[in-house]
Amino acid sequence: MKKIILPTDFSDNAYKAICYALKLYSNTECTFYLLNTYTPAIYQSEYILHSPGQIGLGDIYQSYSQEQLDNLKKELEQKFKNPKHTLITHSVFNLLVDEIVDIANKEEADIIIMGTQGATGAKEIFMGSHTVHVIKKAPCPVLAVPAGYNYEEPKEILFPTDFEINYQHAQLSALLDLATLYNSRLDVIHISTGNELTEKQRKNKDRLQNLLGERSHRFHDLPSQEIIEGINSFKSKSKVNLLVMIQNKHTFMERLFIEPVIKKIGFHVTIPFMVLPHPNE
Repeated sequence: MKKIILPTDFSDNAYKAICYALKLYSNTECTFYLLNTYTPAIYQSEYILHSPGQIGLGDIYQSYSQEQLDNLKKELEQKFKNPKHTLITHSVFNLLVDEIVDIANKEEADIIIMGTQGATGAKEIFMGSHTVHVIKKAPCPVLAVPAGYNYEEPKEILFPTDFEINYQHAQLSALLDLATLYNSRLDVIHISTGNELTEKQRKNKDRLQNLLGERSHRFHDLPSQEIIEGINSFKSKSKVNLLVMIQNKHTFMERLFIEPVIKKIGFHVTIPFMVLPHPNE
């Protein structure tokens, strides 16, 4: 039984990401947590102190949140009618990112699936700040679904990596499970730095090869270039409907998510993007 967290701010982007999740795991027994957090717009310290002007405001926000979640759950159950799926609503007064991380730890979630933009997401930025911070803090994989993406089965999975990681089965399980479920082809790309692989990199590559096992896969060495350019270059020549990467501890994710890279390189996430947490070594 997989446990999957589905954050929502009731935007169209969030709804499409939820539908993507229900389709992606349509043949898998899952418990989905429909999560919404609420913080009153005028929330200040006096709210905590229950000043007369704030009494009852939290109840109004909570009631609205729970009502919207109940309506969403009913709509999804009617639309998908999947006996393998159980939907649980979770409404709480908290910051969204903190609550996602808390419930992921508490429920030992297998994956978090969310949209790349919320209701007020700025389209000129690569990803909304909520998605970025969830990816940086989550204890489990995060799958970000871009706005406007129409569902496709993940038959072609792109996995860029530098072979600097001691790959573990548990760490790659979300990727391996999907590859098995959909009989996917995995394209592993490594961008050359101009040097031969180190002994550590060769061992890690062999370990990855063993973990992929009989699943269809290919290894590609690309000439030295920016990682985003390499991804775009590969996508222009081969169909890809899921991008999967492992979060580096420091530099890469900082560059990729925090900088407004669309202005710098013109990179859009036009396909679902799964980020696996860095292993604890």
